[in-house]
Amino acid sequence: MSHRVFFNHLGQTITDIARSRRFYEGLLGFKFWWDFQAPDELASKVLMVPSPCKLTATYLWRPDMVLNLMHFGEPAAREAYRARKLNEPGLSHLALSCENVPALLAEVEAYGGKVHDESRGAESAWGQAIYIRDPDGQLIEIVTMAWRDKLPPIPV
Repeated sequence: MSHRVFFNHLGQTITDIARSRRFYEGLLGFKFWWDFQAPDELASKVLMVPSPCKLTATYLWRPDMVLNLMHFGEPAAREAYRARKLNEPGLSHLALSCENVPALLAEVEAYGGKVHDESRGAESAWGQAIYIRDPDGQLIEIVTMAWRDKLPPIPV
């Protein structure tokens, strides 16, 4: 049986909506789409977190991605940050190609993020990659356009 499945969004828990919006909109070119104040009876059940959770889901948009920034306004519904390693099972990072990596990296800290210089890969035919973290610690791989230019055609 065939199912029609479409990408909807990528969800990410954050601790400060304004700070995260500034980072993703100002540094990475996302656009604000909409906010959803989810009713606790819906959010608590679906997200499997204790009620009340006071979820605000802020949706940011790019032509290639929808990012759902999830903020839990109820302190009892929040979990402490824990750094994850890239080799742990599960979603590990966002990856974005960038036309001017040095210029972007020069602005990361001003937007509340961190550049991981120790992750900078060597220049190669595939370009170069480096990791940054957003203000809440989410890993984001920044890749030169050479990587994107070498990808095979998208299957149709």
